Amino acid sequence: MTDSEIQAAIHDMGRRARAAAHELVKLSTAQKNTILLAMADEIEAQESHILTENAKDLERAAANGLSKAMIDRLTLDPKRLKAIAQAVREVAALPDPVGEVLEQRTRPNGLLITKKRVPIGVIGIIFESRPNVTTDAASLCFKTGNATLLRGGSEAIHSNVALAAALQAGGERAGLPADSVQLIPFTDRSSVEHMAKMDQYLDLIIPRGGKGLIEKVVSTARMPVIKHYDGVCHVYVNREADQTMAADIIINAKTQKPGVCNALETVLVDREIAATFYPVLGQRLAAAGVAIHADPEAQAQLGVPSEPATEQDWGTEWLDLILSTKTVAGPDEAITHINRYGSHHTDSIITRDRALAERFQHEVDSAVVLHNASTRFNDGGEFGFGAEIGISTDKLHARGPMGLAELCSYKYLIDGSGQVRQ
Repeated sequence: MTDSEIQAAIHDMGRRARAAAHELVKLSTAQKNTILLAMADEIEAQESHILTENAKDLERAAANGLSKAMIDRLTLDPKRLKAIAQAVREVAALPDPVGEVLEQRTRPNGLLITKKRVPIGVIGIIFESRPNVTTDAASLCFKTGNATLLRGGSEAIHSNVALAAALQAGGERAGLPADSVQLIPFTDRSSVEHMAKMDQYLDLIIPRGGKGLIEKVVSTARMPVIKHYDGVCHVYVNREADQTMAADIIINAKTQKPGVCNALETVLVDREIAATFYPVLGQRLAAAGVAIHADPEAQAQLGVPSEPATEQDWGTEWLDLILSTKTVAGPDEAITHINRYGSHHTDSIITRDRALAERFQHEVDSAVVLHNASTRFNDGGEFGFGAEIGISTDKLHARGPMGLAELCSYKYLIDGSGQVRQ
């Protein structure tokens, strides 16, 4: 297809999504939940077809030399597919925020002013790699009465098409309006630009992927964008830390799933405990297959091979079994380092000093700041939101994991009895 034909096709999908959004606001919570359960059932019913399509993506990923971490993010199997369907069912079980009264007051002239949650309208989601984003995004957007226009990456196109089709087909049998869930079948970068300029149809766009993709969307979009650029996440091991706990948390945060945005990238260690903590941490990291980029003090004490850390390393999101580590004089230096090199995403302090932990949580300018816990907990599911739409490092409208409430706007409803303004 020519670029103009792609643009016309995407605009037609946007027009139909806008029409679907007008129908979605008419659905009750009970109707939406019934539709979500039907979507989940259809995903399981189409297991064989979805896994066959996913195999095509995996074959191409291997041929293109994608990293092991990236291929893991792309891979579906019966267990993961069942988890995807279960996540949709969990969204059905969540309270519906649409219609919630946020505020209500009566003015001296008798006007009753009600502030109420409402759907945003049509939400565009641009994402890479992980096919489960298709179902997470569509189910959350639908639960909040929004139509969804999805655009996934080329590496997961077969999986995404199959999942989106299952959602729409299963949902339609239970009353889902046509075109409520649409997936753009074009994977060229021009389709991102066409989508980002389509403000007559899209009310919000959420990019999930690499920094290049997000910068492209932000520089092009004519509608509001919610995003995060990087996940340069830190763990600071304070001199008052339980060192066994600290090592356990670091290993979990780095190795449980290294290719995700809330995985640990840099460890900061107080100089006072470096001589006792680094040798233990070094052995555990080496045993887990983690390559270490360390400052000179850490290199001298780790007891395992490491690379000298560079200035660039401190701001790098590795998304792999690679970790940077630096020795610091104390909390002041740690906080300064995190606010300078971090991405305002997720950072954690390990300490027994509760007062210091509260100060760290107050002064570190990140969406989620933890005390004695792994960075991997910055996740909508772990927060009890059900499937998440993404994690925002913005400060307006949404920050941190985005669940159902963050996919709503609000409007004011005014009830009078004949008042006129004087």
